[in-house]
Amino acid sequence: MPHTVEWKVRLYLFEDGRTTRARAVVDTGTTVLTGHGATRRNPADPEVPEIGDELAAGRALQDLGQQLVDIAERDIEGTGAAGPGPRPPVGWPA
Repeated sequence: MPHTVEWKVRLYLFEDGRTTRARAVVDTGTTVLTGHGATRRNPADPEVPEIGDELAAGRALQDLGQQLVDIAERDIEGTGAAGPGPRPPVGWPA
């Protein structure tokens, strides 16, 4: 059966001095999840805001992605599809 949905993801970046923080929010229509990430520039490093943005955003998206994988794994277990013992990772190979 075909299945198409649209999830909206918003990424917010906040810089304060040497610290950059990111918040990634996904709205699935039924659930809203938030991932967080941060980075801090070493005082000896040159000031390149894009690098802080990239690192903080990447970490927030990783956090959000892990939350989604954790929820999917719990949902799989709830269906009884997961057998005893170790099982292969969920989803397509990376």
